[in-house]
Amino acid sequence: MKLAKYFDHTILNPDATKEDVLEVCKEAKEHDFFSVCVNPYYVALVREALKGTDVKVTSVIGFPLGASVSEVKAFEAKRAIEDGANEIDMVINIAALKNKQYDYVQKDIEAVVKACGEDALLKVIIETCLLTDEEKIKACSIAKTAKADYVKTSTGFSTGGATVEDVKLMRKTVGPDIGVKASGGVRDAEKAKAVIDAGATRIGASSSVKIVMGEVADTDY
Repeated sequence: MKLAKYFDHTILNPDATKEDVLEVCKEAKEHDFFSVCVNPYYVALVREALKGTDVKVTSVIGFPLGASVSEVKAFEAKRAIEDGANEIDMVINIAALKNKQYDYVQKDIEAVVKACGEDALLKVIIETCLLTDEEKIKACSIAKTAKADYVKTSTGFSTGGATVEDVKLMRKTVGPDIGVKASGGVRDAEKAKAVIDAGATRIGASSSVKIVMGEVADTDY
């Protein structure tokens, strides 16, 4: 698979304008990225902009803190899907994981799994930079048990992004049957290929164009 098809081309900054989002959609079509990842507010716009292409629409849920209650996350996911999202990237309840409320974390994910149904693929963001290795393993195991389609390293809005070591750990934990998405910290093709070699099957980046063109991005997400 060509490098571009690993990328969810991402624009999540809070001040992104309609024109900014449409430019990202144009780039995604030109470079044949896998999807465009946006906040729920822009899902319908992106759906229309990508109509007639095979570029998917991804939306983030409970973003970026993961602290919304499960019912809100489920509603947010359902609405995003109704607006045209093909894939949902949800943030786990990090505090609940830290509190060892593992049943809560699982039910939180399961609520969004149910909302997605057969209509959308679900990626679970565990925010690796805030977790110990033990917590990363636990979060990935819970996501797999909850029947998520992917585990994802990061929001790109916290203290760090994807590392090769974290991707390897996540892949080892979930096994070969679900996806691993590396987000944040991928700034060039060398790092992109390194996380793919470590087990990533998708990459989230706002600088996808520079990366696939062989340049070094000036931002970590």
